[in-house]
Amino acid sequence: MTSPLYGRMMQMPLLISSLLTHAARHAGDTEIVSRRVEGDIHRSNWARVEQRARRLAQALRRLGCKSGDRVGTLAWNTDRHLEVYYATSGSQLVCHTINPRLFPQQIAWIANDADDQVLCFDLNLLPLVEQLAPQLPRVRHFVLMTDRAHMPAQSALPGLLCYEELLAAEDGHYAWPAFDEQCASSLCYTSGTTGHPKGALYSHRSTVLHAYAAALPDAMACSASDVVLPVVPMFHVNAWGLPYTAALVGCKLVLPGPKLDGASLYELFESEKVTFSAGVPTLWMGLMEHVRGQGLAFSTFRRTVIGGSACPPALMRALEEVGVHVIHAWGMTEMSPLGSLARLQPKHAALPAAEKHRLLEKQGKAIYGVDIDVVNDAHEPLPWDGEHAGHLVARGPWVIERYWNEDDSPLVEVQGRGAWFPTGDVATMDPDGFMQITDRSKDVIKSGGEWISSIDLECIAMAHPAVKEAAVVAATHPTWDERPLLLVQLKAGASVTREELLSFYKGRIAHWQTPDDVVFVDELPHTATGKLSKLTLRAKYKDWLVRKS
Repeated sequence: MTSPLYGRMMQMPLLISSLLTHAARHAGDTEIVSRRVEGDIHRSNWARVEQRARRLAQALRRLGCKSGDRVGTLAWNTDRHLEVYYATSGSQLVCHTINPRLFPQQIAWIANDADDQVLCFDLNLLPLVEQLAPQLPRVRHFVLMTDRAHMPAQSALPGLLCYEELLAAEDGHYAWPAFDEQCASSLCYTSGTTGHPKGALYSHRSTVLHAYAAALPDAMACSASDVVLPVVPMFHVNAWGLPYTAALVGCKLVLPGPKLDGASLYELFESEKVTFSAGVPTLWMGLMEHVRGQGLAFSTFRRTVIGGSACPPALMRALEEVGVHVIHAWGMTEMSPLGSLARLQPKHAALPAAEKHRLLEKQGKAIYGVDIDVVNDAHEPLPWDGEHAGHLVARGPWVIERYWNEDDSPLVEVQGRGAWFPTGDVATMDPDGFMQITDRSKDVIKSGGEWISSIDLECIAMAHPAVKEAAVVAATHPTWDERPLLLVQLKAGASVTREELLSFYKGRIAHWQTPDDVVFVDELPHTATGKLSKLTLRAKYKDWLVRKS
């Protein structure tokens, strides 16, 4: 007899395959448009993607993959990569996306740490994989994601398999299996700026819940009427979950392939009538440089989520000037990744425009499923007053409990509130729950016992009309321990002096927080995910002020 403590509901696990099945059944003819690596614009739909994913699932099983095996990908945002996403997870394999922009040694280390059994990769990455193959003894099958016409006449990879031939050999009569929703679904590695990358192993349950939350009106607000183009790569935290959220709502999905320059992106935005996108600030800078330089406008593009690193207010204003509403967001690989998004509440409607912008420039409020807080060094909660900066912690059903291949958990006990994940960010919380990142713990500048936010200083510099990009790092100082050093890349043809830039800070920040010096550089270094490489800059410029004194 059923216990009265339990509801009388159907027991159906939350599985990633159910997202694709739903999209195929209820939005089957909705387009999936992809700029493939081969150069063509390929058109498919949700029904066809599901049918091909079933064939691929059959093929992977025929290759000897068993439940829980990892299938690695080195691929861009394309329809074939989307099929791999669903074929692997749906058949109880684990989809392991790898960033092809990493150094080859890092890629090899990650693939071996994950124990990848199969590696699927795009055509233009064949030379990279041929170079890597001798370092990947555990990979049993290499699958080139193309058709027979584009297969190489010869390759250093023994037994190289053709993706399209693998699918053609199967009949697609494959039933997605049912299993525990807590089973692993996908594996993403952190960027590893301070050592080897660490793997975040997501579950089916965590992924489906994250897809639901991302679509909420106060999150990404995705619906069937949207046309979504993820600029964020599918190897970067599963494109922030957009391939799953798009299936959940059954919307048109546009995949830009490897060409992420401003002109190529703009062409797709206009030709496919894109309404919504998401990506890191550096990609939007490139797109806006093209739009402004050519005197262009967007006809349908109306909102974007910007995350990965803080969005400079100047970039936010530039997008708004061409009719694109910016949703500032924060998250982490360890959080699948969404944690918070900046969306105004009804109480803010009457605020002056400047006050609204101030709120929207923050990283925003936690979405349901995630809780966030700020704590001091003793892990005691700090006041939500917008002033007390502390260590940002998070918890929720799509936040990791421990890393792949590691026994020890990184969670910390917050006084009186249980276990939380320490994000490594420094932040404030205001009385309405709006969170603002002031720095990464390792990037914050500690000057004479006071903290200075490198992000605040960078945003001010980026507001100068001559500045293309700016970075601020801590430089050793004989008196104050550390002082801020500003590094600047100027726009093409622009000029500004050191003194003019430092004067630009007057009235915008406390005088003692103004950078001590400015270094003009031809280009600023970035990580493989498009973030500023503060690690590289600190190593190079840490002693700049000491050497000048």
